[in-house]
Amino acid sequence: MLARQDWTVTAVHAPDPFRRAARPADPGLASGAACARRAAKFHFALLREGLLKPEDLAHALTFGEGRSDRMLPRGAVAEDRLLEAASRHFAVAEVDPLAPLPDPALIDRVGAQDCLRYGLVPWRRAGSATVVVTARPDTFDRLRPMLEARLGPVLMALAPISRIEQAIHARRGARLAQIAEQRVTAAESCRNWSQIEALPWVVSGLLLAAALLYSAPLLVFRLALAAAVISLVLSMALKIAAAVAALRPAPPEPPAPILAQLPQVSVIVALYRESDIAPRLVRRLSRLDYPRDRLDVILAVEADDARTREALASADLPPWMRVVVVPAGQVRTKPRALDLALDHCRGSIIGIYDAEDAPEPDQIRKVVDRFHRRGPDVACLQGVLDYYNPRTNWLSRCFTIEYANWFRLMLPGVARLGLVVPLGGTTLFFRRAVLEELGAWDAHNVTEDADLGVRLVRHGYRTEVLDTVTGEEANCRVLPWIKQRSRWIKGYMLTWAVHMRSPLLLWRQLGAWRFAGFQVMFLGTILQFLLAPVLWSFWAVPLGLGHPLGQVLTPVGTQVLISVFLLTEAVNAGLALIALRRSRHQLSPLWIFTLAAYFPLAAFAAYKGLWETLRRPFYWDKTHHGLFDAADLPG
Repeated sequence: MLARQDWTVTAVHAPDPFRRAARPADPGLASGAACARRAAKFHFALLREGLLKPEDLAHALTFGEGRSDRMLPRGAVAEDRLLEAASRHFAVAEVDPLAPLPDPALIDRVGAQDCLRYGLVPWRRAGSATVVVTARPDTFDRLRPMLEARLGPVLMALAPISRIEQAIHARRGARLAQIAEQRVTAAESCRNWSQIEALPWVVSGLLLAAALLYSAPLLVFRLALAAAVISLVLSMALKIAAAVAALRPAPPEPPAPILAQLPQVSVIVALYRESDIAPRLVRRLSRLDYPRDRLDVILAVEADDARTREALASADLPPWMRVVVVPAGQVRTKPRALDLALDHCRGSIIGIYDAEDAPEPDQIRKVVDRFHRRGPDVACLQGVLDYYNPRTNWLSRCFTIEYANWFRLMLPGVARLGLVVPLGGTTLFFRRAVLEELGAWDAHNVTEDADLGVRLVRHGYRTEVLDTVTGEEANCRVLPWIKQRSRWIKGYMLTWAVHMRSPLLLWRQLGAWRFAGFQVMFLGTILQFLLAPVLWSFWAVPLGLGHPLGQVLTPVGTQVLISVFLLTEAVNAGLALIALRRSRHQLSPLWIFTLAAYFPLAAFAAYKGLWETLRRPFYWDKTHHGLFDAADLPG
């Protein structure tokens, strides 16, 4: 990976209480007071020219020292007019960093990732100095000592941030893509998973299964039945324990310490072939009740997705939203796009939304408040996901009930029990420093969220579930539903296999309690779906048909088996009813009894996922959105 210097963007300004102090500041950065005076002169010049409003100047003077991107609120001055004024004030030129392209060796001396973060690019040599092009003239003085330490004497030039980012990607896009695909250490990534790695295990398993089926078919069936029943019982026990923990009243929150300044929050939305939903996404995110100069929304779009980029270009994006083009790489997955977009983020809190999301307006304020109340060990907050089209059809109703159970009982309970929280893919918020410490997302894992939840616990961090809701669109067509679920189950398979490479190490990092919970949630889920046909086969008994175990199962064994099945269904129905009542939906409880026809679809998805785990482990089966948007949903 590209070597990174031991400093972060918050080292440039006053300490940010939301950023975990993981790395010391670079001693080569300029003092804040002197730089602030020079920046203030520029701001007053903007005021005299009528380009800056008095209230924006007051904001810059009040909060400038704590800003992590620039002193002026974004959008206070149009970028083109800001650069024109800066050119006059600082007596520097506006240039086009794309003509000619920057010297790649100079980019490497600063670091492509840091260039993106600071909105600058070392362009070319001018005698003994290096011309550094920036879009943030009022923060250039703060970065000058660091730049001179890496480049020697520097001269400032100006260009729009979009041109600077295009220039960096033109020269180092392939390298940035490679970095994004290898951020997670090899020991905790599935990128080395391949047919070569899996083949010995697959061949050995098939040979063993064939030998056992030939020599002892009843033994194979008994083992399969035992595994299915044990996973069923353990899963039921975990569901009950999680529900009890989730329903237990939470202790009252003590008064939070005073928050002097709201932190910068960056939100990443990975888009791919979402041209029809992009304008609605912009409108929905515009309803977030958070100061716009503190909000940084990045729309990450694949380089070859011209239609989505055109749709965003015509959507009239506000200044606090920007498009980041993700260069082509070896894989095309959501986590790879997130990894690359992370380097463009300005915030100390990083959030994730999906294209169809409609978050509650006060969601980010709740996130900031919870992080402020908690210690640095709480590195992630998971919001509640719900559907805004529950009545589209039967499948959407069942999906809504399943999500209510998962996000209103299971995940909150698992978090309170101190177990591994398998994160959902959206409405996630992280402390940025922790993300960077862990290598962010595994670009090759198709359930990067659940995998990251495991890695957080392995490295001593906690996740809490936050009571804030994001509306999503239920995938309610059978074949797309199976494709989406197969991707989730495939990701569970890969995640379990990766973290079980060194079982003893995982045991030491998680402890016995969390290790057991990890096995139940991941291995247990996989086995339940794959071995579901074994349990279905017992429907042959009440129908008067023969069964392979009919002659060897004792009456007591049969009664125990039937009791387990009935108790499991009763527990599932009861928890679904509780979860449905805790949700905002008024669906009839009778729909719960149709889940018996819903969950078998996941068994088909599991076998598809197993096949892809062996043949196409990194293939991202895209789920298309915007097909069943609620008519009464704003935006």
